[in-house]
Amino acid sequence: MSLHENRTLRLTPCFRQLQVLRSERLTPHMQRIVVGGAELEGFESPGPDDHVKLFFPNAQGAFVLPELTAQGPRYPDGLVPSPSRDYTPRLHNAAAGELVLDFVLHGHGVASGWALRAQPGDALVVAGPRGSYQVADDYDAYVLIGDETALPAIARRLAELPEHAQAEVLVEIPEEADRQPLPSAVQVRVSWLERNGVDAASSTLLEDALVDFEVPDGDAYYWIALESRRARAMRQFFTGHLQVPADWIRATGYWKAHPGDAD
Repeated sequence: MSLHENRTLRLTPCFRQLQVLRSERLTPHMQRIVVGGAELEGFESPGPDDHVKLFFPNAQGAFVLPELTAQGPRYPDGLVPSPSRDYTPRLHNAAAGELVLDFVLHGHGVASGWALRAQPGDALVVAGPRGSYQVADDYDAYVLIGDETALPAIARRLAELPEHAQAEVLVEIPEEADRQPLPSAVQVRVSWLERNGVDAASSTLLEDALVDFEVPDGDAYYWIALESRRARAMRQFFTGHLQVPADWIRATGYWKAHPGDAD
């Protein structure tokens, strides 16, 4: 059996004020924003599911950023902090000086509202990543499960898989028009599951699809990202029902189904 040594890289985060270069609607529920600028120099995102923190202008149109301290981020007294959200870098092209960010559009929230209005020249502050989870490249198969919020990370993972691997992908999306190309050099089987009006938090499309799930031959790594409660339940399904080793699974809640959640 291979060792499957997954590991975490620690990176030094910094704040980079970048500018919108262009904006493009990918699907009915996904907006692509490409940012760049001199401060992008030195940026790195070595892992497909890395997270950066995006800071948006506050209500006064200003960027009020935290100081990173040993006790956590500390904002200046008396000023309204810039709202922030976590996102996965979809693509970093160092040669072109571009960072691609894909935003899910759901009709409300700071991030999706900003993405809908973004015009070339608009400013955005990007911080991080603070760390990068490195998945071993010696698994026989990679199982990727998520909703539309996971598509940037899924697309990156498929593009970076080792040539010997195969991949099984299950993606839940709002409607058929939200399907995206997922190019990869390896053998990939993709199952698109469309909610067609069903609420993302109460949907069970992915759970239903897993009832008859066939475990891939050999050793498989499982990556899961969607609403927090559902992600936890799926992790328990794989570890308990299918007896997958816990360290072969990475399950992350990308959002939470209650008021006040980040988008």
